[in-house]
Amino acid sequence: MSGDRHFTTGDGCRIAYRIDGPDDRPVLALSNSIATDLHMWNRSLPALSRSFRLLRYDTRGHGGSDAPVGAYSMDRLGRDVVELLDALGIDRAHFLGLSLGGFIGQWLGIFAPERIDRLILSNTASCLASELPFDDQIRAVLAASDMDAIADGFMRNWFPATMLAAPNAIVDEFRGMVLTTPPRGLAGCYAALRDVDLRRVISLITAPTLVIGGDSDTVTRANHSEAIAATIPDAKLVLLPGVHILNVEQADRFNDVVANFLGSAP
Repeated sequence: MSGDRHFTTGDGCRIAYRIDGPDDRPVLALSNSIATDLHMWNRSLPALSRSFRLLRYDTRGHGGSDAPVGAYSMDRLGRDVVELLDALGIDRAHFLGLSLGGFIGQWLGIFAPERIDRLILSNTASCLASELPFDDQIRAVLAASDMDAIADGFMRNWFPATMLAAPNAIVDEFRGMVLTTPPRGLAGCYAALRDVDLRRVISLITAPTLVIGGDSDTVTRANHSEAIAATIPDAKLVLLPGVHILNVEQADRFNDVVANFLGSAP
């Protein structure tokens, strides 16, 4: 099965998703960064779809999913995944989340452990509320006449200066994702990040866990990755040279690390 499809959550939100790869392979769910959509994983498809049935979805407020008005919660974002798995008849899956997707992965590992086989948390943190001015960001995105300045800020946080110094198709692609993210969807997810603190409860995660961080990430810094790996029992930590969107900036190394952890390396 391939192509964008939708299901409706218990609170009436339509969520877009796509499945790629052989039907008889283990499911690997991929969860996007804030202000992107499921296409942020396109460059991982050739490497991972040979061994996995890849389930990509647009977090509510993003891409082809609905963007309800108001604050979202991490509980709701996590339940969206559980309900998606239910709708597709998937009992258990591996889960890979980057940035906001990594927060969702932590929530699943804590509150829905029976649904997760192996967990990969990339370029994420367990709490950012004390470090980022989310209320200011919510006000700014809802008041903005366009998303240009907001997109420029994301690009500076996501990619190294060498990729921003000249025209770059990857940067343009990701900038386009930000520009098409509904402001109310971005604001809703900012609220979820503002209100969540998982620093202590991630010690309850029992799924085998891999934490991937970027040594030059300025938002979810390497020390965030180190703290997560130190708190989740027996978690493995890998730091790669790069900034925030490591699945693109370091695509080959990133895919190799993921495949090795999931036991599918050639």
